[in-house]
Amino acid sequence: MENLEKYFDLFDQSRTSDKAMEELEALFSEDIVFVLNGHEKNGMENWKLFMKTVFQQNSDIKHMFEGWKSIEGTDLFETPWAVCGKRSSGTVFTQTGKDIAKLDDEGKISYLENVPDDSNMFETYKKL
Repeated sequence: MENLEKYFDLFDQSRTSDKAMEELEALFSEDIVFVLNGHEKNGMENWKLFMKTVFQQNSDIKHMFEGWKSIEGTDLFETPWAVCGKRSSGTVFTQTGKDIAKLDDEGKISYLENVPDDSNMFETYKKL
């Protein structure tokens, strides 16, 4: 659960810190499965590509989350989140949604699903 608690802060910090990016990547299993608004991606290399794209498209970003809670009857956790950011174009945005995650036996994040309230949030990431 500790890795989930670190996730959002390291995500935001990793935009400007190589050390934070290394720490963020260490939270995940090498065979991470992540889902962006219903579109599944696999593996650490695809995760790194996603992160690179996020930071190319956004000059600043900040997440808030309520706290990870176990989903009853499953081995999954979820948390509501909100994010605000500034795109590289200079426009600002806000978004809300929830993340669903699973940890492997080592406590690393092996599954992460991002479910934004606005289904168009990840349209530009479908090509990754």
